Parts: sequence; C-alpha cells; structure tokens
Amino acid sequence: MSWFAFFLCFFAWFGIAPLMAVVREELGLTKQQIGNTIIASVAITIFARLFIGWLCDRIGPRLSYTALLLVGSLPVMAIGLAHSYESFLLFRLGIGVIGASFVITQYHTSVMFAPNCVGTANATSAGWGNLGGGVTQMVMPLVFAAFVGLGYAAASSWRLAMVVAGGVCFLTGIAYFFFTTDLPDGNFKELRASGDHVSVEQGKGSFWLAAKDIRVWALFFIYAACFGIELTINNIAAIYYMDYFDLGLKTAGLVAGLFGLMNIFARTTGGFISDMFVRKGGLNGRVRWLFIALLVEGIALLLFSQMRILALAIPAMILFSLFVQMSEGATYSVVPFINKKALGSVSGIVGAGGNMGAVCAGFLFRSESISYPQALMILGCLVTAFSFFTFLVKFSTADEKEAAAEFDTAMARRRAEHKERPAIPGLIPGLAYLRPMDALRIYLGIALVVKGVYFIMNMAELESSLGGDLGESQNLIAWAVVFAHVVGGASLAIGFATRAAAAVNALILFGAAIVALLGAGDGGLLVANVDFQFTFFVFFCLVLLVWRGAGPLSLDHLVNSEAEEELAST
Repeated sequence: MSWFAFFLCFFAWFGIAPLMAVVREELGLTKQQIGNTIIASVAITIFARLFIGWLCDRIGPRLSYTALLLVGSLPVMAIGLAHSYESFLLFRLGIGVIGASFVITQYHTSVMFAPNCVGTANATSAGWGNLGGGVTQMVMPLVFAAFVGLGYAAASSWRLAMVVAGGVCFLTGIAYFFFTTDLPDGNFKELRASGDHVSVEQGKGSFWLAAKDIRVWALFFIYAACFGIELTINNIAAIYYMDYFDLGLKTAGLVAGLFGLMNIFARTTGGFISDMFVRKGGLNGRVRWLFIALLVEGIALLLFSQMRILALAIPAMILFSLFVQMSEGATYSVVPFINKKALGSVSGIVGAGGNMGAVCAGFLFRSESISYPQALMILGCLVTAFSFFTFLVKFSTADEKEAAAEFDTAMARRRAEHKERPAIPGLIPGLAYLRPMDALRIYLGIALVVKGVYFIMNMAELESSLGGDLGESQNLIAWAVVFAHVVGGASLAIGFATRAAAAVNALILFGAAIVALLGAGDGGLLVANVDFQFTFFVFFCLVLLVWRGAGPLSLDHLVNSEAEEELAST
C-alpha cells in the first residue's frame, strides 16, 4: 500500500508535465512562466515534507497518508479550472503538497523492516513510487489522446486527464485507512494507550532533535543533489526532447518516461548495495557507498548535458538515471540510523532537501539566458561537488556498536526462519559457476538497450512491422517493446532481477519471431529468412537466462550467495 500510494502521488504530481506543450499553447506560456510553474510544483513540498515528518511522529503514517491523499487529490482534479497563467500557477503550487507522500512512505517502511534489510526496503518502496514519475510521462499523453478520440477538444482533454489522476488518489486515500497499520503490531493510538510504543517521540521536540544534527543537513544537500535532480528532469524531460531533438508529444513522453521507469530496479539496487556495504564497513560503509554513487551521478549528468545526438543522448540519460536513483536509495539507507527518536523529522528534513534542490534547479531552467544543456552542465558540476558532503556524515563508535547489535539480532531471526525453508538447488548443479553466462547476459542487456534506442528513433518502422491497423493499441504494443528492451536490458546488464527481465524480453522476442515467420513468404525458416533466425536465436538465449539465471558477476548472485551462507550457518 505504501509504495502504491506513493506511486499514484508521483503520477498525479507530474501528470501535467508531459502535457505542458498543449497547456503552453492554450495559455500562451513563456519559458519563464513555465519555469515558475515548475518551481511552484516543488517549492511548497519543502514545507509540506517538514510538516508531514513531524506529523508522522505525532499521529503515525496511516492517518498522515490518508489525510494527504484525500486533501492532495483536490488540487490535482481542480487544475482543470485554470484558464490563465496565474490560476495555473496556483494550482501547480497546491498539487506540490502531494509530494510530501515520500516522507510517509520512507517512515512507514523504516518502522516495518529490520536493520539488515531496511536499505533495500526503503529503496524499493521509494523507487517503485518514483516510478509513477516515469509512467505518467507515458500514460498521460495516452489518456489525453483517449479523450480527444472521444470527441473532446484538446483544451478539455488535458483537464479531464488530470481529473482521472486525482480521482484515483482520492480512492487510494480511503483504502489506506482501512488496509494498513502504523507498526507491525498495531496503530500508534492503541499502542500508546497500552504503553507498548515508546521508541519514537510523540512529536514533542522531535523536529529540533533532528534540526540540530549537522549530519541531517549534510544529507539534506546530498538529497538535493539526487532527488532534486530527478524532480527537475521529470518536469523538463519531455519538453527538452521536443525542443532540442524535434520529437513529437508521444515519442518525447516515451523517452522522458524511460528516465523514471529505471526506478523499477535502480533505486532498489542502491539500497541493496548499501545493505551489502554495511556488512563489511558498518554504518560508515553505507556512507562510503553513498559517496561513490553520487560522484558517478555527477559525472554521468555532465556527460548527458553534452549529448546532441538522440542515439547518444538516450543511453547517456539511462546511465545518469541509474546513478541518480541509486544515490537516492543509498541516502535513505543512511537516514533510519541518524536518530530513531526523531525518525519522522529526519526523514522530513532530508526529503525537503530534494525539493529544495529542484527549486534551485528550476531557476536555472527558467532563465532566458541559459539553455537547457547549459543548465544541465551546471547541475552536473554541482552534483559532483555535493558528493563530498558525505564526509560530514559520520557515526560514533557507540552508534556502530548499537547498529551492529541490531543487525546481528535481525540476522539471527532471519536464520531461524530459514530453518523452515528448504534450500533451492541449482537447475544444473554441475554448471553452478559457468562464467560465460555473465558475458552472454551483459552482452544481451546492452544489445537490448541499443535496440530499444533504435526503435525510439524509428517508431514508424516498429509500428508498421506489427502489421494491420491496431489503432491506439499499436502505440501501446510499440511502447511496451521499447520499455522492455531499454529498462529490461539495463536490468540484465547489471544482473538484477535477471529471470524476470529475461522473461519479459523473451515474450517480446517470441512475438517478433512469429511476426518474422509470418512475413517470410516462401523464404522458409533456415534459408533466406535471416530475421527469423536471428530473432529466434536471441529468444533462445533469453530462455537460457530465465532457466539458468545470472552468472557470478551479478547482483542476483550476490543475493543468492548471502542466502546460501545463512542456510549453511544454520
């Protein structure tokens, strides 16, 4: 419920971004005015996140999320009433409140998961929530097109599309109240009445406990350099690709959506690696990984800012997106250990840093004298500089000992649970360490990403190869192919969720093989129909990966090795 609620909040928060080209034309907005609306959409969230963190400490995440979803959905639906720049600006300001949902999501997962896996849990819930920022780039143009297809004018269609986004949030707010609890053993109100919940301050003084810790403010700026950048890219990506690469509304939305869709695995990867670093380096090991991820993010953003060819810009954006989201996961793998008595306030302050970063970046993009590529280059330099703020985040020996004790306790409980679970033998035990599988997986992953980029640049060719007049479904199928290739290929390349990524792409390739076979005519299978032969070969390789899984040089192997060690120790 937590990640899904955050997903919908993100979807609604950035729902208007891929439609800005339509809104710009109708309302006659200038570049500076568009920049002001972007700033407004994230500025109010700074204060909302500070407040919502305090509120979580006070009344718990369940009631906080319910209230936020119900109230936040209203400006999302009401933005359709805007008919001028001023009213549109005010509604975008109101929509920004819903961005505070992130703090509740991180708070809720932090109190629900043990220290040995809280980094992965926080990163996954936040990453799958952030996914809404990518999905909305792809879906909202389709919702808009659907209303146009029903006979509504463009001016009405974008308004109705936002009503749909807000309505879903409102219904989710009702569901959150009935289907969640504040803690694994119940809600704040009942637990406090019975005296069982004493680990978190009841809001009194919790904010000041967090505010006077320099580590919190270091993380504030660090999060500004990763999540703030993601918010900025979500707001400007579609219009950036339209203006600088001459893409249409739908194609620009698809490309922009790939940035957010990397959250399916990228942010989780950042949290998981942090959970691995803590095994060798303790809490300070988590901080070292955060430095590495943020530094590479800055370098990747500098690279992306210099790309002027679409075929190079998309892979550069994907690399940049990977490290942006891993940095976010790494940041909130550190947050739960700063001050547990003020967890909500720490989460709120750090989360507000992300929005502060987006506000500051927004001023770059609203300037008439600075082009978008120049603004991206400046941000790349700043991110690289902010990576060194990690050296301000330090933990005492006492903190390390306490965290180590909690970690050992959690691992002991996990080993006890594993006693009840049978070990899963390899499908081919004799080939357990067949290293060529690594090479095959990495190659296929990169090749699929390249093919996905090629399809983006040649969407007409991809759609025509499907055959027939499928209408809007043809667009959806083509987009599914691009999504599976680019995001699934990147997942294969690093060996994360290998079987799932390979299975999705195997289905796509099986369909492509059938299309190639049906189009063979009298060419046969093994003589002249090279398309079928090659497509079926890639399909067969993907099936092998589904069957065998990743090789040793993968994140999946690291996870499995950890599980095997725990089973052996029991």
